[in-house]
Formats: sequence, structure tokens, C-alpha cells
Amino acid sequence: MKREEPQPPPGDERWQGHTDGSVWACTREQGYDQGRHIVTEWVWLPGRPDTVVIDPMTLVYEAIAEMQLAPPQIETAPSAGQIGLVNMPVWMWVTKSENTWGPIVRSASVPGLSVTATAQVKAIDWSMGDGTTVRCEGPGTPYDKSMGVKFSPTCGHRYVKTSHKLPNCKYPVTAVAQWDITWESTLGDNGQISMTQQAATQLRIGEAVPVLVDPNGGGTVAPAAGEC
Repeated sequence: MKREEPQPPPGDERWQGHTDGSVWACTREQGYDQGRHIVTEWVWLPGRPDTVVIDPMTLVYEAIAEMQLAPPQIETAPSAGQIGLVNMPVWMWVTKSENTWGPIVRSASVPGLSVTATAQVKAIDWSMGDGTTVRCEGPGTPYDKSMGVKFSPTCGHRYVKTSHKLPNCKYPVTAVAQWDITWESTLGDNGQISMTQQAATQLRIGEAVPVLVDPNGGGTVAPAAGEC
């Protein structure tokens, strides 16, 4: 941006009705290859000619900071305090709020320039701790006991091995929220930024233990319990 010299005459539309301050020219290159050309827009700013002009990206990150984006609020079934079983369904979902899922809109401005940013989670990447990653485009479906042993229709997993050989006998699970942030300024500039937020939990996965029943009524015998 550069201050116009000489300044436009009084009453010129570039003054936007003001009689003080200064008119600045904002020039940028637009298009590509043979279609590249320079576009100029005029902005009124108050104050002295040496007014500091802020880069729009500075305002973009100020707007993002106002959002206070937070890690996803993850839930699973079985939960962290329960024990799941090999080959049985595991459900994953997140609880939605404005700053953990979106959409969330915030703005930042200085005299003559304003930026509005909108953030929304586009997907959750679940690292299940067994070498697999499950990508869920939506928040997932909360589990209810009435659903029985069905697999989640939107976001689920199935372990094929127990977790008894892992530290704490649990699979480390990480959910990474993929944020899409779009922004637009009052000068017509716009762009997109990608950010991530993550949260973690642990899941203990065991296996069903068979119980041997003595047909002669001598009681039951179960295999010895493991370390977990």
C-alpha cells in the first residue's frame, strides 16, 4: 500500500465521504501466465501520512486467535475405563461445540481494513494404536446400549489383537481434528489455512475367556488370567 501523491481532490469518491486522513492505493497482482495484471483499490485511512499499514495476514491470525480453537472432545465405546474385545466393534465420536468443531466466525480490523475468518472441522483422523488410521468425515455417531454389538455407521474400528503386550495393556488412541479456515478481507483478498488440534485416550482390548464346565457337576475351570 502506498499513499496517493498527490491526494485526490475534495469530494472524490476515493475519500469515501471523509475530509481528513489520507487516501492510499492498494496494488496487487492478479491472474497468472499471460493473464497477469495489476489491480488497484483505494482505501481511506485516518491519521498522518506515515500511518502503519497492517498486512491482512496479521489480522487473519488475530481472528483465528480469537476463536480459541480447542482439541476435539473425544468419546469411545468401550470407554477408557472399560474393556473391549477382539473383533468386536469400537465406536468413536466427538462432542461438537463451536471451538472444537465449528463453524466459528471471528473478525479483526484496523482503520481501513477488516478480515473475517471462518473455521470448520472437515474430518477427524483417528490413530488407533495398532498401526491403522481411521478417517471420519463427520463427528461420528454416539453409542447407546440399545444399539447392541452393531458396528458404528459413521466412525468405528475393530481390533484383531489384544492390547495385553502394550504399555499399560492399552492401545494409545489419538484423534486429530483437521480444521479448514477460510478468510476474506474488505479489500477483496481471500485465502485458506489448514490447522490441526488433537486429543488422546487409551483403550484396553481383551478377548473372551472360555469357561470349561464339568458335565459331571464338578464345577468350572477357567484359564489362568494374564498380566492385564
